[in-house]
Amino acid sequence: MEILAEVVRSGLVESRHRGVAVRVDPAGEVVWSLGDPGAVIFPRSANKPLQAMGMLRAGLPLDGRLLALSSASHSGEPFHLAAVREILALAGLDESALQTPPSYPLDPHVHADHLRAGGVREPICMDCSGKHAAMLLTCVVNDWDVTTYLEPDHPLQRVVTETFTELTDGPPAVVGVDGCGAPLLATPLQQLARAIGRVVQQPAGSAGARLTGAMREHPEYVSGRGRAERALMRAIPGLVAKSGAESVFVVALDDGSAFAVKIEDGAERPLYAVMARMLELAGVEAPILHERPVVLGGGKQVGELRTAF
Repeated sequence: MEILAEVVRSGLVESRHRGVAVRVDPAGEVVWSLGDPGAVIFPRSANKPLQAMGMLRAGLPLDGRLLALSSASHSGEPFHLAAVREILALAGLDESALQTPPSYPLDPHVHADHLRAGGVREPICMDCSGKHAAMLLTCVVNDWDVTTYLEPDHPLQRVVTETFTELTDGPPAVVGVDGCGAPLLATPLQQLARAIGRVVQQPAGSAGARLTGAMREHPEYVSGRGRAERALMRAIPGLVAKSGAESVFVVALDDGSAFAVKIEDGAERPLYAVMARMLELAGVEAPILHERPVVLGGGKQVGELRTAF
């Protein structure tokens, strides 16, 4: 791991964030990196586009905003929850079929509104409920068991793992359990970037084109109205972006070149500044990510978070 960002207070470097960053070209070859791009990571929700690709190959009958939601870590806004219910209704199911852990909405402002309205933890509020609803619909169209859809040997998860293996050029290095309960497939960071780049390059009419088209057209369904992924996809035409827990971020341009970063300590604080610098070095202006956390002293700015490359 290399130092990717520093926090400076009153001229002194107070904290450092280490991690790995990599850029691959449209052929998937590494053209720039800091740290070991072969480091194996859990991509967490940055895997969701690859999981959605597996579902599409298995017959998931979604397009547009509902397909975008299938790859989402949504904020729990009312329109997100309504869309999850739409997907479940297409499957002839209700919220009781979701096996996401009961949660509050991910976005802190939406969370607060939910509490003020008397809301409680619910499976549908969990940020992965769109993916789970799509998994359930995929099971229904294939006549697969909907009660065991999270088991690693379930036909759904076998298709997802096969798709992941194809796109990343190898089987998962480790199979864990994600926060939502679904199988979590580990891969080297450079392979995550390569896989997203491959999805973006798929031809018109393909599963990849359907998915990336939906994500670009409906980025608020991929994340939320106040989230970095939405802002970045709105700012740069053709770009696809997906974040993951424990500070993972992957971005692909419309030519198939891709960027991925993992912050070692899992802190989100430096993540978007690091990605903005990576894009800047590649000649891509990302103004929406230029705002960086400030360091305050006595209520006034006395420092900043800065990238170290």
